[in-house]
Amino acid sequence: MNQDLAIILTALMIYAAGTISPGPSFTLIVRLAASGARSAALGATVGFSVGAATYATLTMTGFALIITQVGWLMTSIQVAGGCYLIYLGLSAWMSKPAALDEAPEPVLTRGAKKGFQMGLIVELSNPKSIAFFVSIFAVAVPPDAALWVKTTIIVGGFLVDLAWYGLAATLLSTRPVQNVYRKFAVFIDRALGTVLAVFGLRLIAERF
Repeated sequence: MNQDLAIILTALMIYAAGTISPGPSFTLIVRLAASGARSAALGATVGFSVGAATYATLTMTGFALIITQVGWLMTSIQVAGGCYLIYLGLSAWMSKPAALDEAPEPVLTRGAKKGFQMGLIVELSNPKSIAFFVSIFAVAVPPDAALWVKTTIIVGGFLVDLAWYGLAATLLSTRPVQNVYRKFAVFIDRALGTVLAVFGLRLIAERF
């Protein structure tokens, strides 16, 4: 039992470290939440979590390793993901922020359902997520680990994603943050848009 708990804690610590590291997911949360699209940001949070849990499950069952060995499939996923991130980046650049005396208008999307779709697409279209889970389970989870141990890691990782991105979405959608966003919206939108586009270009460049 102690060994099983050690496996779970080690895997979740590595998982948490990867989750809080900067990436396109966090950039999208900042973009949505700070602009006032809190429901979309929370929807994206659930989308990230479901996407990550999906890859974690595929890795546990061995399917993720198969995906990584199919060159054309990995290339297709990565290029599609890169194009989607570039699209989000361009959308940020072309957005028109409201004037300071107007109510802030959420960007990109307003609904939680659309936010969920965006989060899920961003997570599933990033093949680095597959590599991340494969490395976690190769290092921290023995192949003969009990099913309940693997299930606990998957559920725990899902909750880590929910907690981290949910906290970020909640804090970044507060009135003080939105006030700052409205004052510097053009610069913030273009900076975040550039970051998203760069992530997308890097994904595409890595396959060629």
